[in-house]
Amino acid sequence: MKLHELKPAAGSIKTNKRLGRGAGSGMGGTSTRGHKGAKSRSGYKSKRGFEGGQMPLQRRIPKFGFKNPFKVEYKPINLDTIAEMAEQFSVQVIDMAFLQQHGFAAKKDLIKVLGRGELKAKLSVTAHAFSKSAKEAIEKSGGTATTL
Repeated sequence: MKLHELKPAAGSIKTNKRLGRGAGSGMGGTSTRGHKGAKSRSGYKSKRGFEGGQMPLQRRIPKFGFKNPFKVEYKPINLDTIAEMAEQFSVQVIDMAFLQQHGFAAKKDLIKVLGRGELKAKLSVTAHAFSKSAKEAIEKSGGTATTL
């Protein structure tokens, strides 16, 4: 085997149909476009979702519900996770910078601390929102819950 003898496998390469090249091409006349109608003309382009005039799918399916454009989405972090973080990294202050640095939150995330789990250490926690039970638990353990 030499470099100039390399060929693709037999039958793996097909030649393209040469459309609009007259009767001798075997696809003369209409050039495989059928007869008349918009699709047979040059420059044909249909709209997105156009189904030939039948009622399109996006209009057939019923619409319901409401998406509030002003909804504020928080990323939840529970007290047990915070307690684990404080123990693992031996810190007393947990704020946005700490959460971003250790991959618990992205830069644009809004953090809400929720009350699952127990807190034994005295921690200073800073977040965008706190549940009532989380705030009570943090203050009960002698720490502070600061809202951004």
